[in-house]
Amino acid sequence: MSNVTGKAYGMNVITPMKPWRTWFNRFSFMISRSIPSSLGGLLGLRFIHFARWAIIKRDQWPDLGQGKQQLANDYLLFCSNFNGTWDQYIDAFADGLPNGLDLLWFTSTKYPHSVPITPFKNYIRANQIDTNYYYNSVPGAAQRDVTAALRVREALLKLEANLQASTPEQFRALYVRYLCTVQNDLGYEGRAPVASNDTENAEINREDYLRFAGELATSAR
Repeated sequence: MSNVTGKAYGMNVITPMKPWRTWFNRFSFMISRSIPSSLGGLLGLRFIHFARWAIIKRDQWPDLGQGKQQLANDYLLFCSNFNGTWDQYIDAFADGLPNGLDLLWFTSTKYPHSVPITPFKNYIRANQIDTNYYYNSVPGAAQRDVTAALRVREALLKLEANLQASTPEQFRALYVRYLCTVQNDLGYEGRAPVASNDTENAEINREDYLRFAGELATSAR
């Protein structure tokens, strides 16, 4: 199990729902897409990389050799990647988007509503599926770090576009201007806080490998 990689946490939650209720979920998805402001609280949570709800019909489960299954329920799959701890995420989610969560999870069996928070946390934990493998290409970066890096990249591309057509004095002026624009985006990613002892031990155990891989990549240049 590896729900954590670097500063990011990967969450998968699968909740059952009666087939006759599935239509309501499709309707709520339509509302969310047509009225984005209904999920405005979610869009304002800057530590979330990604969040998605998807309906899995009872006859759509993949056959991995176990044979056709006869399921009584449809299911709602929730996938998300975020920064911070599990408790911080659930607290912020329930506080910033209580009505939206109730709209999307209302049809799930035994859903307790997002408020009060303790029953909601217990429900999510009971239906969460641990991640067997979780890859993160930028483990040292939070969502804000990624956004900041994209702004720096945009500034560098603009500098590159003006390189050939500018005199040294003009290029210097452009460089100073763009540097002032993105100076607050040049922070150091740093290490993530320890999420668990298992995570910390895994980081320690792979330090030698990462050092060797870095030296190998450097020597190959």
